[in-house]
Amino acid sequence: MRIHHLNTGTMCPIGRRFVNGTGGFFQRARMVCHCLLIETDDGLALVDTGIGLDDIAQPQRLGHRWVRQTAPRLDPAETAVLQIKSLGYSPDDVRHLLLTHLDRDHAGGVPDFPKAKVHVHRDEHAMAVSHQIAAPKGRYIAEQWKHGPDWKFYDEGGDDWFGFKGVRALGDREPDILMIPLPGHTLGHCGIAVRGKDKWLLHAGDSYFFHGQLQAKVRMPLVLGYFQRRVDMDRAARMANQERLRTLKANHGNEVTIFNSHDPVDYENCRCGGH
Repeated sequence: MRIHHLNTGTMCPIGRRFVNGTGGFFQRARMVCHCLLIETDDGLALVDTGIGLDDIAQPQRLGHRWVRQTAPRLDPAETAVLQIKSLGYSPDDVRHLLLTHLDRDHAGGVPDFPKAKVHVHRDEHAMAVSHQIAAPKGRYIAEQWKHGPDWKFYDEGGDDWFGFKGVRALGDREPDILMIPLPGHTLGHCGIAVRGKDKWLLHAGDSYFFHGQLQAKVRMPLVLGYFQRRVDMDRAARMANQERLRTLKANHGNEVTIFNSHDPVDYENCRCGGH
């Protein structure tokens, strides 16, 4: 499978030192929306969708507070759909959207691919869409799925994957794409594991925010750490899964590349490393 790394939304909050861990206190930080475009035998699969065209046309639907705090660039050229077109594909070639969770900066591009099947953990759908589980007020943006996507649900994983439990996201057609429950940031949060040409990739979503969190004795930037704690739905679960990811990197770093959704260091390392 050929895998493309895409940044589908740049965010530039003030206070680079407190967000990225380097630079000045009053410089603009840089955060990304790291997505994967995977060429499979069953068409294209997109891991997370970032910020979509409708979000850019109507930024108020993202929430004034969120826009003010994160300062997204809102550049249509960064959207997944336009990047996919620039690669020579049609949006209809995207058959599957594999979502780590349904927060606004991960599911914003869902309406740009109306014919795609949308894969999520059942608990995530139960909170964000069907409201069978109460979600924090204002957490999700219902307009991002008002078109009625074709949903595919997952529960707990079954296949063993380096000590984690995964589910074959596309069934037996693509056994090397797994959805791996990593709750904490949200109750239905998942990682997506994909076997690349040389090693596995694990898109860990928002299970951690800063590359140093998978290293020993690296200080978390102050504001980024505060934001991470504030948006945790189950902090104990997120911390436990973060420790499991740290162990995975220590024991199997030569077999698995782990990265998160928003850290530009993770994103650039993946692009430059050719993973």
